[in-house]
Amino acid sequence: MSKKKEIAKTNVMRLLEEAKIPYVPHAYDPKIAVAADDVAHVLNEDPSHVFKTLVTVGKSGDHYVFVLPATSELDLKKAAKAAGEKYIEMIPQKNLLPLTGYIHGGCSPVGMKKAFPTYIDISGENLPHIFVSGGKVGLQVEVKPKALAELVSASFVDITEEKR
Repeated sequence: MSKKKEIAKTNVMRLLEEAKIPYVPHAYDPKIAVAADDVAHVLNEDPSHVFKTLVTVGKSGDHYVFVLPATSELDLKKAAKAAGEKYIEMIPQKNLLPLTGYIHGGCSPVGMKKAFPTYIDISGENLPHIFVSGGKVGLQVEVKPKALAELVSASFVDITEEKR
Protein backbone atom coordinates (compact mmCIF):
# COMPACT_ATOMS: atom_id res chain seq x y z
CA MET A 1 0.00 0.00 0.00
CA SER A 2 1.53 3.31 -1.06
CA LYS A 3 1.34 6.38 1.13
CA LYS A 4 0.60 9.76 -0.40
CA LYS A 5 3.53 12.11 0.16
CA GLU A 6 2.73 14.62 2.88
CA ILE A 7 2.84 18.26 1.74
CA ALA A 8 4.85 20.45 4.12
CA LYS A 9 2.73 23.29 5.50
CA THR A 10 3.51 26.75 4.23
CA ASN A 11 2.64 30.08 5.83
CA VAL A 12 -0.18 30.42 3.27
CA MET A 13 -1.71 27.13 4.46
CA ARG A 14 -1.37 28.12 8.12
CA LEU A 15 -3.04 31.49 7.51
CA LEU A 16 -5.93 29.84 5.63
CA GLU A 17 -6.38 27.39 8.51
CA GLU A 18 -6.27 30.19 11.12
CA ALA A 19 -9.01 31.98 9.17
CA LYS A 20 -10.96 28.68 8.97
CA ILE A 21 -10.93 28.84 5.17
CA PRO A 22 -11.10 25.39 3.56
CA TYR A 23 -8.43 24.76 0.93
CA VAL A 24 -6.96 21.89 -1.02
CA PRO A 25 -3.18 21.86 -1.58
CA HIS A 26 -1.87 20.71 -4.96
CA ALA A 27 1.84 19.93 -5.28
CA TYR A 28 3.59 19.58 -8.64
CA ASP A 29 7.14 19.27 -9.93
CA PRO A 30 8.46 22.85 -10.24
CA LYS A 31 10.94 21.70 -12.88
CA ILE A 32 7.98 20.98 -15.16
CA ALA A 33 5.97 24.17 -14.62
CA VAL A 34 6.37 27.65 -13.18
CA ALA A 35 4.14 29.85 -15.38
CA ALA A 36 0.46 29.75 -14.35
CA ASP A 37 -0.75 28.36 -17.67
CA ASP A 38 1.82 25.53 -17.47
CA VAL A 39 0.77 24.85 -13.87
CA ALA A 40 -2.86 24.56 -15.03
CA HIS A 41 -1.81 21.97 -17.60
CA VAL A 42 0.25 19.96 -15.09
CA LEU A 43 -2.63 20.00 -12.57
CA ASN A 44 -5.11 19.12 -15.34
CA GLU A 45 -7.18 22.19 -14.44
CA ASP A 46 -8.96 24.82 -16.49
CA PRO A 47 -6.37 27.63 -16.98
CA SER A 48 -9.10 30.21 -16.31
CA HIS A 49 -9.25 28.84 -12.73
CA VAL A 50 -5.48 28.99 -12.08
CA PHE A 51 -4.56 32.51 -11.02
CA LYS A 52 -1.19 34.26 -10.95
CA THR A 53 -0.22 36.96 -8.46
CA LEU A 54 1.47 40.09 -9.80
CA VAL A 55 2.97 42.91 -7.73
CA THR A 56 3.08 46.45 -9.08
CA VAL A 57 4.09 49.94 -8.04
CA GLY A 58 2.07 53.08 -8.77
CA LYS A 59 3.18 56.60 -9.63
CA SER A 60 2.70 57.41 -5.92
CA GLY A 61 5.26 54.74 -4.96
CA ASP A 62 2.55 52.59 -3.34
CA HIS A 63 2.45 48.88 -4.14
CA TYR A 64 -0.55 46.88 -5.37
CA VAL A 65 -1.26 43.18 -5.83
CA PHE A 66 -3.25 41.86 -8.78
CA VAL A 67 -4.54 38.29 -8.99
CA LEU A 68 -5.62 37.16 -12.46
CA PRO A 69 -6.20 34.04 -14.54
CA ALA A 70 -3.32 32.27 -16.28
CA THR A 71 -5.16 32.89 -19.55
CA SER A 72 -4.98 36.68 -19.21
CA GLU A 73 -2.53 39.54 -18.98
CA LEU A 74 -2.73 42.49 -16.62
CA ASP A 75 -4.16 45.58 -18.35
CA LEU A 76 -2.01 48.28 -16.75
CA LYS A 77 -4.53 51.05 -17.53
CA LYS A 78 -7.41 49.13 -15.93
CA ALA A 79 -5.18 48.22 -12.99
CA ALA A 80 -4.11 51.85 -12.45
CA LYS A 81 -7.75 52.96 -12.57
CA ALA A 82 -8.73 50.28 -10.01
CA ALA A 83 -5.90 51.40 -7.72
CA GLY A 84 -6.65 55.12 -8.19
CA GLU A 85 -3.21 55.74 -9.68
CA LYS A 86 -2.15 57.77 -12.71
CA TYR A 87 -0.15 54.74 -13.85
CA ILE A 88 1.32 51.54 -12.49
CA GLU A 89 4.10 49.24 -13.59
CA MET A 90 5.40 45.83 -12.61
CA ILE A 91 8.03 45.88 -9.86
CA PRO A 92 11.49 44.64 -10.84
CA GLN A 93 11.75 40.90 -10.14
CA LYS A 94 14.73 41.48 -7.80
CA ASN A 95 12.44 43.55 -5.53
CA LEU A 96 9.82 40.81 -5.15
CA LEU A 97 11.45 38.80 -2.32
CA PRO A 98 12.45 41.76 -0.11
CA LEU A 99 9.03 43.39 -0.58
CA THR A 100 6.70 40.38 -0.27
CA GLY A 101 8.73 37.52 1.21
CA TYR A 102 8.01 35.45 -1.91
CA ILE A 103 10.10 34.49 -4.92
CA HIS A 104 9.00 34.65 -8.55
CA GLY A 105 6.75 31.68 -9.29
CA GLY A 106 5.81 31.26 -5.63
CA CYS A 107 4.16 34.61 -4.91
CA SER A 108 0.81 34.29 -3.16
CA PRO A 109 -1.71 37.00 -2.30
CA VAL A 110 -1.87 35.39 1.16
CA GLY A 111 0.82 36.08 3.75
CA MET A 112 2.94 38.80 2.20
CA LYS A 113 5.28 40.66 4.57
CA LYS A 114 2.87 43.60 4.42
CA ALA A 115 -0.79 43.84 3.40
CA PHE A 116 -1.01 45.66 0.08
CA PRO A 117 -4.21 46.74 -1.67
CA THR A 118 -5.25 43.64 -3.58
CA TYR A 119 -7.48 43.20 -6.63
CA ILE A 120 -8.77 39.92 -8.05
CA ASP A 121 -9.98 39.80 -11.64
CA ILE A 122 -13.78 39.86 -11.86
CA SER A 123 -13.70 36.62 -13.87
CA GLY A 124 -12.94 34.73 -10.66
CA GLU A 125 -15.69 36.15 -8.48
CA ASN A 126 -18.36 33.53 -9.21
CA LEU A 127 -16.14 30.53 -9.87
CA PRO A 128 -16.60 27.62 -7.45
CA HIS A 129 -12.85 27.67 -6.73
CA ILE A 130 -9.60 29.18 -7.96
CA PHE A 131 -5.98 28.15 -7.53
CA VAL A 132 -3.33 30.55 -6.22
CA SER A 133 0.24 29.94 -5.18
CA GLY A 134 0.65 28.12 -1.91
CA GLY A 135 3.66 30.29 -1.10
CA LYS A 136 6.39 28.36 -2.86
CA VAL A 137 7.15 27.14 -6.35
CA GLY A 138 5.56 23.72 -6.82
CA LEU A 139 2.50 24.32 -4.64
CA GLN A 140 -0.94 25.70 -5.40
CA VAL A 141 -3.91 26.00 -3.05
CA GLU A 142 -7.47 25.63 -4.26
CA VAL A 143 -9.82 28.05 -2.47
CA LYS A 144 -13.21 29.70 -2.84
CA PRO A 145 -12.56 33.11 -4.44
CA LYS A 146 -14.84 35.09 -2.13
CA ALA A 147 -13.20 33.56 0.96
CA LEU A 148 -9.78 34.48 -0.44
CA ALA A 149 -10.95 38.02 -1.19
CA GLU A 150 -12.27 38.42 2.34
CA LEU A 151 -9.02 37.14 3.86
CA VAL A 152 -6.78 39.54 1.90
CA SER A 153 -9.34 42.41 1.76
CA ALA A 154 -9.43 42.22 -2.04
CA SER A 155 -11.90 43.74 -4.48
CA PHE A 156 -13.11 41.99 -7.62
CA VAL A 157 -12.48 44.26 -10.62
CA ASP A 158 -11.92 44.04 -14.37
CA ILE A 159 -8.12 44.20 -14.65
CA THR A 160 -7.26 41.94 -17.57
CA GLU A 161 -6.79 41.77 -21.28
CA GLU A 162 -6.76 38.46 -23.11
CA LYS A 163 -3.36 37.05 -24.06
CA ARG A 164 -2.53 37.59 -27.69
